[in-house]
Amino acid sequence: MADITPKRADYISWDEYFMGVALLSSLRSKDPNSQVGACIVDEDNKIRSMGYNGFPRGCSDDEFPWAREGETLDTKYAYVCHSELNAILNYRGGSLEGCKIYVTLFPCNECAKAIIQAGIKTVVYASNKYDGTPSVEASKKLMNAAGVRYYQYQSTGRKIQFEV
Repeated sequence: MADITPKRADYISWDEYFMGVALLSSLRSKDPNSQVGACIVDEDNKIRSMGYNGFPRGCSDDEFPWAREGETLDTKYAYVCHSELNAILNYRGGSLEGCKIYVTLFPCNECAKAIIQAGIKTVVYASNKYDGTPSVEASKKLMNAAGVRYYQYQSTGRKIQFEV
């Protein structure tokens, strides 16, 4: 029997791959302050959907505000759809029951509700820069109660570069 050439050893893990897709998705966001991306995968490691934070379909990102401060209707917060919700709503294939979502920022409480209702069972997040805020505390409380597991992505420090 001939010697078998060994497989390559430096391939990226599933977590690196899907967090990379979430990060790449975040680069589509036109938000000048926070670019957030999400990638939903099933139990077979197949991508089901992706999303990034931005205005709803048909709402021009040149006509709505991107401001973080001011009167509510003069800021982005009344209008922007978060990456997790976009990824859930972008999926047209049926149920997301049992899926995992990779997101570049820990989900807010509103996104946690959507994640739970969609049947997603695991959240992998890169950053939790708003840890300790009421929104994140409510999100954790909701996900804990619903049995949604969440953990922070552990970066390998690997640099991935590409040119198109």
